[in-house]
Amino acid sequence: MPSTAPTRAKPAASRIPPVPIDLALQGGGSHGAFTWGVLERLLEEPSLTIEAISGTSAGAMNAAVLADGYAAGGAEGARAALESFWRAVADSARFSPFQRSPLDILLGRWTLDHSPAYVAVDLMSRVFSPYDLNPTGKNPLQDLLLERIDFERLARSPVKLFITATNVHTGRGRIFRNAEITADVLLASACLPTMFQAVEIDGVPYWDGGFAGNPTITPLVRESDACDTILVQINPRERPATPRTASEIMNRLNEISFNAPLMKELRMIALLRQVADPGSGEGARWAGMRTHRIMTDMMVDLSASSKLNAEWAFLSMLREEGNRAASAFLDEHGGDIGQRSSADIDVLLAEC
Repeated sequence: MPSTAPTRAKPAASRIPPVPIDLALQGGGSHGAFTWGVLERLLEEPSLTIEAISGTSAGAMNAAVLADGYAAGGAEGARAALESFWRAVADSARFSPFQRSPLDILLGRWTLDHSPAYVAVDLMSRVFSPYDLNPTGKNPLQDLLLERIDFERLARSPVKLFITATNVHTGRGRIFRNAEITADVLLASACLPTMFQAVEIDGVPYWDGGFAGNPTITPLVRESDACDTILVQINPRERPATPRTASEIMNRLNEISFNAPLMKELRMIALLRQVADPGSGEGARWAGMRTHRIMTDMMVDLSASSKLNAEWAFLSMLREEGNRAASAFLDEHGGDIGQRSSADIDVLLAEC
């Protein structure tokens, strides 16, 4: 089936070497299809080359699929791998009990708030744990990941990966690098504790990496040669309205919780850039870091339950929005990459 991504003329090849960039990809369930659209647009930009990616949850899966596809066939291989992965996600969800209600379909709403299965599972999760509801610990994404990613090839990918999962016992994040990444590592990074049993790796249980870093920025600064980091942000940091329903309150609590580690780390980086002695060692890496951000206001209008909506039409809509947001970013700030930050993280110091 041909791609539904918007087509655009390929720019003429430039004699100027492409600027290496790092990517920081947030998690957010099926909202990660927005990140897919962003990655597609960045991969077709000849002036950029992806050096390293830090990802959590859906961001981790996007990162691993991209890096594996890139190892197999460069930028075009990465684009093809991402589309194949998300199509497989949509295909596997065709018979999921989590489906929109007829009224939501009629009104064009993407929420699952009125889905009987979603409501039932949401209520049961407040009384029963995943160990009660899913005693075998089976995750439907496991087979999909094993089919779509060659983990031996991923270990050799030229794109460096940093995948975060949260140690259940200590509460601290662990960073997994290319050679350590398996399907279990990706499932651990996306393991919501109310939905899935903790994923054990080397005898240690892990939950969603968003509790510790969503995503983790530090390894990009310390271990990548690129000086420009583009954050692809899914979780809204601000909402204009006060949540009043139980689902709205829970959704906002989750957004604040999953954004907190990122905001704390960005404040730390802003402080280090001001006080570190640049010199020629690690201080120079912190001082020279340039930050950028791609996001969309659309996420404010989507409910938390829509993160479990994997209909192809929904994923395609998010993909197109990601393409649009990335194109708008490149139009406005493409010239800043390699020169200066387009996202001012120093303002975060006023929040300390």
